[in-house]
Amino acid sequence: MEKLWAPWRMAFITPKTPKSNECIFCTQPAALHDDEYYILYRGERCYIMLNLYPYNNGHLMVTPFEHTASISQLDSDTLTELMALAQLALAALRKAMNPDGFNMGINEGKVAGAGFAEHMHFHIVPRWNGDTNFMPVIADTKVMPDHLENVYRQLKDAITSVLSEQG
Repeated sequence: MEKLWAPWRMAFITPKTPKSNECIFCTQPAALHDDEYYILYRGERCYIMLNLYPYNNGHLMVTPFEHTASISQLDSDTLTELMALAQLALAALRKAMNPDGFNMGINEGKVAGAGFAEHMHFHIVPRWNGDTNFMPVIADTKVMPDHLENVYRQLKDAITSVLSEQG
């Protein structure tokens, strides 16, 4: 049997604090510890953060600050900013990681797969040709090729670069 050593995963799977029933999409930005919670960018109404349990490296979430379960409950200004930050996230991912494509969407409700159904969030998952392999099928294991902290730094720099290019 082959062994896949990934000692950095221990910090990832061992929670820093006990699980809470509090909404992470409310408590984490309120804590103002953006580096600790991998918050990449704050707008007036929404923000961009890395997913701690990503499908692929660079899996982002664009989330309104407002605690609401459905996109249908957001006002037009928040919806506009949500999509503008989605565009910024795509530009940063292209600059930093050069993906071949993206999966994007909202899981609304527990039955749809929402981990935090009480607070809507928009997923952006970068995809590359060949990013799936035998590991998930044979070993029920997804191999993540880079650490969250490295991805965070790359994307933070890319967002700064994209914003400076936009003037």
